Order: sequence, then structure tokens, then C-alpha cells
Amino acid sequence: MAKRDYYEVLGIGRNADAKEIKKAYRKLAKKYHPDMNPGDKQAEQKFKEVTEAYNVLSDTEKKKLYDQYGFAAFEEGGNPYSAGGQDAAGNGFHGGFGGFDFGQGGNGGYHEYHFENGNMGDMGDIFGDIFGNMFHGQKGSGFGSQNSGFDRQGFHSQGDFGGFGGRSTQAKGSDLHSEVNISFEDAAFGCDKMLRLSDPSASGAVQTLKVHIPAGIEDGKSIRLKGKGNPGFGGGPAGDLLLQVHVASKAGFERKGMDVYTTMEIPFTTAVFGGEAKVSTLYGDVICKIPEGAQTGRKIRLRGKGIVSMKNPSVHGDQYVTIRIQVPQDLSPQAKEKLREFQQICKNDQQRRRGSVA
Repeated sequence: MAKRDYYEVLGIGRNADAKEIKKAYRKLAKKYHPDMNPGDKQAEQKFKEVTEAYNVLSDTEKKKLYDQYGFAAFEEGGNPYSAGGQDAAGNGFHGGFGGFDFGQGGNGGYHEYHFENGNMGDMGDIFGDIFGNMFHGQKGSGFGSQNSGFDRQGFHSQGDFGGFGGRSTQAKGSDLHSEVNISFEDAAFGCDKMLRLSDPSASGAVQTLKVHIPAGIEDGKSIRLKGKGNPGFGGGPAGDLLLQVHVASKAGFERKGMDVYTTMEIPFTTAVFGGEAKVSTLYGDVICKIPEGAQTGRKIRLRGKGIVSMKNPSVHGDQYVTIRIQVPQDLSPQAKEKLREFQQICKNDQQRRRGSVA
């Protein structure tokens, strides 16, 4: 079967830069990787094809030769980097620019081949990004291990192996997501919650978890419970449980970051003459001084009466109290008469001030 153009294989244009080439390869390598498609010969062939294309187009010199001469640049006798293509037994792609050999070896397994031209550090990064912990640090498996797979020297021929590296691949389990509802006060002071969740390691089982909600947490934030997610693959560690916190509202209180905002109604006379008023806070009632002549909308700051910092428990936000003046209702005839007298006195005072100015 005739080879497809390398640019066509990766689905990119001929003017694609290194970043675009790498991005296209990441996507296709993940899609067709044999470990993601066990037993799928078509996916195996596709993976070999995209890897071969990337290995040429990601190398500046090889890309230059390919752009100028096409496949002829790498045919026997015409490749300045030595032979590429198939070996005498017809097994896979090896030699000058290296690659994967997914042909059948003596025992029907895969072979690994050594990349010789310096882009294997990049290849390791690519597969690390694609498969995460599946190919890092596992002795005798995957990429970056001692015995096989990708390392700084590239692929090493180790003979036949199942998947990549000759042993079952380990991978961290996927994360689970859940939610918990708490009160405004629980968010402010912290609390412990008992949760009943389906145990991902045992079908149908229910596990009870005691979860500590830290003081100061905000609505919509998540708590990570390590190892409480889905079981790992091939003996790998379990994933995590991400618990999103929903905080209920509290009548009369509004939270903005670490600060709390409330309102306070005071009598008309207290606003005029000044005085004291009781204010509700998260920490109990406090007596607040009202200055003479206070106006509606004025804010009074109560230091340290806000929400505790999650980073530093010795730091608290403030509470801001907005004053609202109560309008007198159901006044007696005598009270109304006094208010009218007050009103007239205020008018006379205003007229005198205007006259003195004139």
C-alpha cells in the first residue's frame, strides 16, 4: 500500500510550524495508541503511520529533505541519515530516523527501536502529557523507565513485550466528583460532615466518609480527598474525590470574600442625637456607637467580625454595617404636634440663615 503524505497523515498544512505539528501528533497518538485500542490492528497501523510522520516532520533536517525530495529522500541509497523503511525481514520502520516497529517479531509481539536523532526528549514529553502517570517511573514499563520505553536515549530494543514495556501498565484511577451542602455558619467556622457514597472499589457497596470542612471556605470551592476516587489501573493508585461545597445563604448577611455585610435600622431620634444600637454578628450581638447626625446609607466598620482566612487562622475579615433610619409610624396626636413644631422651627432656622447670607 502506497504511503500517504506525512502532512496528510497528521492533518496539517505544509506551512505548519513545530507547535502545530506537535499538537496534531499528540491528538492522533492518543487516539490510536495500542494501549488505548488493544487488539485493534487498524489503530495499530494508524499509530505507526502518525509516529513515522511526526518523526520526520518534527526534525528540521528531515523535514527539509522530505519537503524537497518526498519519500525518495529516505529510500535505500538515497537517505543521508542511512536506511529507513523495512528491514530484510520486512519488520517495521527503523534505522536513520528510528521509530516504532509494530510488525510481528519472533514471538508475535511488538519490538522497540532506538531513536538516534535527538528528538526523544520531546517524544517523552508528548507521551507523558498524553498518558500522564501511565508512562512515568514504573520499572520495566512505559516511558522513562530503566528497562524499556522512552527515556532520554529513546526507545531501546528489548525484544517482545505486551503493550509498552513488557508488563502491565500502571495508571492512577480517575477522579470522582460529589457535592455537599453546608450552612453559612458552617462555612464561617468549619465543621465535620458524614457522607454516604457508593464505594468505587466494590459494586453496590456504600462507604461512609467523615469529611472536615475548613473554616472560611467559600461557596463553589472544592475539597480534594486523596485516594477516594476510582481504583487505579494495573495496580496503580486510586484517584481522588473532589467534593464541591455549596454554602447556604443567611438572612441579613452577605459575604464578599472574607468580609461580611449587614444592615441595621435605628430610630429617627438616635440618628439625630446619636447613641448606641445592638448589631448582630456571626460571633454574637455587639453594641455599636452611632454618631450624632447619622444618615441612611452610612457604613460602620466592625473590625475582625468577618470570615477567618483559610490560609492564616489568626486573620479575619471585617463586618460592614449599613445604617437605615426608621420612619416613625402610628404617632399619637401629641407626637405629631411636636413633629410639626420641630418642622416649623427648622424652616425658621433656614430662613434666618438665608437672610444672614443675603
